[in-house]
Amino acid sequence: LDDPTRHCQMVDNVRYNGDSFYTLIDDHKCKGGAATLGFCDLPQSLKSGDLYFKLKRFSTINAARRTMEKVPVISPDSVKAIAYAPLEKTILVPDVIVIISNPETIMKISQSVLYKHGGRITADFAGIQSICGDGVAEPYNCGTVGITVGCSGSRKHTSINENEMIIGIPFERLNDLYGASKKMLAGN
Repeated sequence: LDDPTRHCQMVDNVRYNGDSFYTLIDDHKCKGGAATLGFCDLPQSLKSGDLYFKLKRFSTINAARRTMEKVPVISPDSVKAIAYAPLEKTILVPDVIVIISNPETIMKISQSVLYKHGGRITADFAGIQSICGDGVAEPYNCGTVGITVGCSGSRKHTSINENEMIIGIPFERLNDLYGASKKMLAGN
């Protein structure tokens, strides 16, 4: 990367250009995203809710703070670098696979994830810190699929369109997903 860039833009870059690269903390323009991804601690203005309150995303600072307390975050200072690559080109075993697509495709992916063991996928998001928190940190931390509709930042700074959403899948679920989708789509 030539200049610091937001995590969501990096995902978009991989999605559209097929680029592969790695980043360090200084490569991340959005410090909230960098913190959510475990490079550092959340800036106090985010942790307290002050930033989102001042942006008028919440009616009170307490509502903003309570929301921020629930945003998935990878342990601060636990990440030194993040690699980005299209799944078919990656040379490293990924921790999380991020897919941006239309709701029907996300539905089929969700069904494939549940094919072997059943259950339900819980979509837990607030429309803030979405691709970094809901799409990467949640699957990384919990081993669960994360589904989100994006956030103001990711929708402003990327090419995610109004008819798309995001799903983050922990790598350890990929074989189940692949096997299930082959079986489910065999007759189509």
